[in-house]
Amino acid sequence: MSSQATEADFDMLVRLIRTRHSCRAFQERAVSEATIRKILETAQRSASDCNIQPWKVTIVSGAPLDSLRTAMYRCAASGAPGLSDIPPIEQYFGAYQERRRDCGWSLYGSLGIERGDRVASGRQALENFRFFGAQHIALITSHASLGMRGVFDSGGYIALFMLAAHALGVATVAQGSIAHRADVIREHIAIPTDHSIICGIAFGWSDDGHPANSFRMKRASITDVASFVG
Repeated sequence: MSSQATEADFDMLVRLIRTRHSCRAFQERAVSEATIRKILETAQRSASDCNIQPWKVTIVSGAPLDSLRTAMYRCAASGAPGLSDIPPIEQYFGAYQERRRDCGWSLYGSLGIERGDRVASGRQALENFRFFGAQHIALITSHASLGMRGVFDSGGYIALFMLAAHALGVATVAQGSIAHRADVIREHIAIPTDHSIICGIAFGWSDDGHPANSFRMKRASITDVASFVG
């Protein structure tokens, strides 16, 4: 492969990575099965420990998704305690807390929700459990026997899924929050009991005019996350 072709490939990859974002408002329009299969076929090339490919993907659409959406929202709105296969982060601190808050404030600010308005921010937070109106969700699971190694490899798969979708014009948002309602998911979707629910990826066509899609998040600098030895 020529250096010119390599540079062009890299430029395309950078453009896709830099323009991909988490979508929090979707159109009421389905993605074709052919397009979904293209995303799945591409994401399946993700690297994994000894090529074990631990991820399992359940695509939920149509009436089953509407039923799950209703049940998830009702349960979250009730304040019932969550149930997770993988323990959630107990407490954020330092830079991680700052980045988390910045993300939340950026979203709420785009919607005109002022800091301290817990009623409005709480209402918006519940939209996670409506999957932000997406017409599809991919539930990502891994066999429980693979432990955290299966979760790590599934994280790489999730990243590739979202990048492949973006390359086809399909918007996505990874949703760890819905995995905290694993019991509700299992009541509606046949997820094997020996698989851990890692997260969901809501996907579909972006509602570009919605204010929730108007902001973009910054990334930490290389000096904050990387070090060189030798």
